[in-house]
Amino acid sequence: MTDLLCVLPGFPTNNYTHLIPSLERHRISTTDLLTLDALVIAKRARLPLLDLRRFADHILSTLQNDLGLERSNPSEYNVEAQALEPAQIPTTLRSSGREVTAQRPTVSTLDRSLDDAIGGGIPTGYITEIVGESGSGKTQYLLTLLLSAQLPAPQGLFRPTLYISTEGALATNRLTQILSNHPLLCTQESPPSLSKVLSIQTPDLESQEHIITYQLPVVIERENIGLVIIDSIAANYRAERSDSATGSALAERSNQLARLGAQLRALALTHSCAIVVANQVSDRFTPVSSMASHPPAKSGSVSAFYQPSSSVPCQQSYGFNPLSLDHQLRFFSGWGSDPNSGLQSLKSPSLGLVWANQIACRIVLVKEFCFEVSTSEGIVSNTGGDEPVDCGSRTWRRFMKVAFAAWAESTCDTEHGVEFEIWRGGLRAVRARAADAD
Repeated sequence: MTDLLCVLPGFPTNNYTHLIPSLERHRISTTDLLTLDALVIAKRARLPLLDLRRFADHILSTLQNDLGLERSNPSEYNVEAQALEPAQIPTTLRSSGREVTAQRPTVSTLDRSLDDAIGGGIPTGYITEIVGESGSGKTQYLLTLLLSAQLPAPQGLFRPTLYISTEGALATNRLTQILSNHPLLCTQESPPSLSKVLSIQTPDLESQEHIITYQLPVVIERENIGLVIIDSIAANYRAERSDSATGSALAERSNQLARLGAQLRALALTHSCAIVVANQVSDRFTPVSSMASHPPAKSGSVSAFYQPSSSVPCQQSYGFNPLSLDHQLRFFSGWGSDPNSGLQSLKSPSLGLVWANQIACRIVLVKEFCFEVSTSEGIVSNTGGDEPVDCGSRTWRRFMKVAFAAWAESTCDTEHGVEFEIWRGGLRAVRARAADAD
């Protein structure tokens, strides 16, 4: 019960002082008390059964009130319901899930289609991960959030932002370009400013841990930071742990990732800020025998023209144990969840399952090779320059999917997701732009 005051800080424990020491001694958590049979806990902790049930019912009712639940009148159902215990009386939500989500402060992507796909925007109080291969648009996504977070609600938080870079300096020229070209940003009475974007570089893992542990909490509280971006979270780990594959080294890294996740979650909850991290990917491989038994890709698809050397079948997991990690990756990695997509290049987010358990949302950015290009003006060239691409040149199609989220539905089982493009003003959905043109 050591976590009771963390779950319910204001819970009155005066009437249960004779129960809590024994529960703590037997390491019974609040979750155990609510989910396990009271008789089992009473025997394990050697406590009175009725007192234990009364304690559990009190915790449950307090949690329901804290979560916005209100009890229904038993007489509205039947006479038998009047004999139910308080914990068994049906309850109803005061507010629907959509209403609760709409009340949560969020950071917008400045595009309605992209916001709708992720449940209204990037919410505060959580760790959100944006993962994708090189050139998929991760940094462009993050730069847009740096500016939109400075907008007043509902687009932003009207607070400064912080950018922690592990690979390169902050692209201030690109921020200026987005600020001067996006219609929503440049028409504000008090537009976002680069002076409200704080940045710092962490070239190695030691400096990264020091900054996040000691300096980041102070800066967030002193400057009232509303959005913290780490680009990218895996760079320093991959650089310093690439040659360490022993069991002790992997266990040490797992502990570091768990500690990092706990620190970031505590900061997000304590200061009501949004934590957004970019993550890298690595290729997934499969035995040649599994690839030989896989049917060819659909005719006319992009993969029929372009097949990287790391292409593996999306259905590779069906030959494995359903409980194996290779099979379960389909459901939380963002790649391989569509069994009808044929051969494609599958990726795995870096830092593995340990880091996936630390985050609340994973947004996947996927790029596909395409011979067709948009004729719209203002699309930024893939070569890194600021000039628009020429008609007829090769380009990439980019899609955004949601692998998992606590507030939005997963879209990884769809064929593509929301297609978007990178232009002078940041990001915009292709479908929304085409509809506006009509």
